[in-house]
Amino acid sequence: MRIGTALKAAERSLRLALWGLVSSILLFTLAVCSIALVPAGIGVLTTPHAVRAVRAYANRRRLYAMEWSGVSIPVPYRPVPERGGLVGQAERCAALLKDKATWRDLLWLLADMTAGFVLAILPPVFFLYFPWGIVLACGVWKPIVDAGGNEWFAFIHITGQTSANLAACLGAVFAGLGVLTAPRLLRANAVLARQFLHPDHERELELRVRRLTETREDAVDHSAAELRRIERDLHDGAQARLVAMGMSLGTIEALVEKDPARAKRLLAAARADSAEALTELRDLVRGIHPPVLAERGLGDAVRALALRMPLPVEVTVDLPGRAPEPVESAAYFAVSEVLTNAVKHARATRIRVDLHHTEGMLRALVSDDGHGGADASRGTGLPGIERRLGAFDGLLAISSPAGGPTLVTIGIPCALAASAAG
Repeated sequence: MRIGTALKAAERSLRLALWGLVSSILLFTLAVCSIALVPAGIGVLTTPHAVRAVRAYANRRRLYAMEWSGVSIPVPYRPVPERGGLVGQAERCAALLKDKATWRDLLWLLADMTAGFVLAILPPVFFLYFPWGIVLACGVWKPIVDAGGNEWFAFIHITGQTSANLAACLGAVFAGLGVLTAPRLLRANAVLARQFLHPDHERELELRVRRLTETREDAVDHSAAELRRIERDLHDGAQARLVAMGMSLGTIEALVEKDPARAKRLLAAARADSAEALTELRDLVRGIHPPVLAERGLGDAVRALALRMPLPVEVTVDLPGRAPEPVESAAYFAVSEVLTNAVKHARATRIRVDLHHTEGMLRALVSDDGHGGADASRGTGLPGIERRLGAFDGLLAISSPAGGPTLVTIGIPCALAASAAG
């Protein structure tokens, strides 16, 4: 399992090394040349397009950092004027050049094509050294040396079978080093990007104030909607059954002496109504806050939820303590909504849920082997999760390419109470 994870990290690192190096050089050159031509007037027309291309690339890398390494990098860009014409183009150019995030993006491109490239190329190089060492040890060194070649394997000079065998051993060491370091180096690349692409302190405060304002409004709207739903469910469900049961008891009271047989039948029906009303009340309470969540914690609540799913759900829990009740509730209902979407829409055959707490963040990773195509901008389920998580400054990241698989990452910043088990 660890080797598979390391190989996947090495493959992703190779993509970053090749695609990232070319993209960073081209975009940096394009952006710098456009900015340099601003005094001549040409840059006023070209700079907005160049900066937009840089931002699109930076946003793609933000997505990869979250999906591949769990490193969250907020988007810091300020709104850009949308007025048309030359005046609007000049306003856009000025706004982009005044935005500190534009210059931080350019610094990141420099870092990405240098230090980022080194971090990205090391994992695939570690793994590729191993098969090349085996090939040399199998005798390929001989025609190279006989032809006058000067073959080196890292720091080993290949002059005969002994040195070729040493190369194979060194290749095995490199492969082991790749297994140990590939995921860490991939994460280091994401952390490097975060140092430049993360909002500065001033912008971070602005984004936080705006987000808290939006989430407060969403929380108020959500609470009002929940109250209306509970009232509607009570009115249409348990309340209606209790009223019907009361009427049945009145009829039974009138018939108990005149028609005992009919009274018994009505009494049995009233007992059935009371059982159904109790079931509906329990379902309503479970929908507000499941008892197992309050009693046993998030891990056991998600395990119980998985047992009710119509397809296999594997749950892995690594929570050394209990999160605050509101956080547990938000995480539980977010996981529940994601599982429901996977069952209804993904045509999946297997689902995996991983709950853990790292770096002050409660994380839930839900993956399925369905056909993919999940989009947070469509429907109400995923946007509802975002609103619920937003009240806790949480995040929702979705990777769902056409054809699958789908990976949904839920994160809520919180501390765990070490005295309770998760």
